[in-house]
Amino acid sequence: MQALRTKSRVWSTKTGNVVSVTALATALGFSHQDRIVIIVCDGLGSSNAANIGVVEGLRNGVATTACLQVPSPWARGAAAQHKGDDVGVDLTCISEYDLYRWGPITSAPSLLDGDGGFPRTVLDLGEHADVDELHRECVAQLERAILWGFDPTHLGSHFDALSSRPEFFSVLLDLAVEYNLPLSLPDPSTDLGFPARELAKNEGLLVPDYVVRSPIRTESRGTVDTALRTLRAGVTEIHVRPAVDTPELRAISDRWQTQVSDHHLITQDWGFRAALDRSGAKLTSFRALRTAQRN
Repeated sequence: MQALRTKSRVWSTKTGNVVSVTALATALGFSHQDRIVIIVCDGLGSSNAANIGVVEGLRNGVATTACLQVPSPWARGAAAQHKGDDVGVDLTCISEYDLYRWGPITSAPSLLDGDGGFPRTVLDLGEHADVDELHRECVAQLERAILWGFDPTHLGSHFDALSSRPEFFSVLLDLAVEYNLPLSLPDPSTDLGFPARELAKNEGLLVPDYVVRSPIRTESRGTVDTALRTLRAGVTEIHVRPAVDTPELRAISDRWQTQVSDHHLITQDWGFRAALDRSGAKLTSFRALRTAQRN
């Protein structure tokens, strides 16, 4: 029996009690045939433009959950606007922009790329990160979110960086167990090289069944339309990256148009709402998963 060894535990690739699609749906109070959707706004805290877009998506649009990037420059600004919205923490160890940088909130030399911030890519993070420093940084990010007044509904990782290696995943899993939070993980079609979903479920953690993300430089509309037309029974996360059009956003990235498009999609696009209705999707949030998990 092959095992995956990490700093904190030995994981067997032979899985035991795994929560099925049917069990997850029924745990949330739905039937096993229901198509359930969580619409997730990524990037909360990454810029003021993103904060505005995410808040409008949650309060005036169809979004049901957001993900906070604690080390990002506008995370404190997001906390100042927080009014009990469903917000999870995207543990952040990647700073993907060329000129717009953020870095660790702890002393973590191995998590720096020499250019004033976190590594720009998951590959670079994997080549240099010390697991102990990574663990301390992630604990600090989660605790800071709580100190700011957030009641985190789930845990994930920016760019799925903590799902890229078993030793990094151990950090994510340890924190999810300690704080009793559901996990956002890559879609099961993604071959991680180790059974992350089964390991999480064997710890009693709830994980949505499917995940839909558009490529980073692509507007989400086409990907989301396809997902709704082919929606399966169970719980599906649909991720968008909304932001409003501002000079700040245009200066940060040359892909600002995709974020503005995502904001329009979830706040003003009635065609998208009609597609949701046609799909038979029933909306839920990570707070519902957290409640079911803790029950």
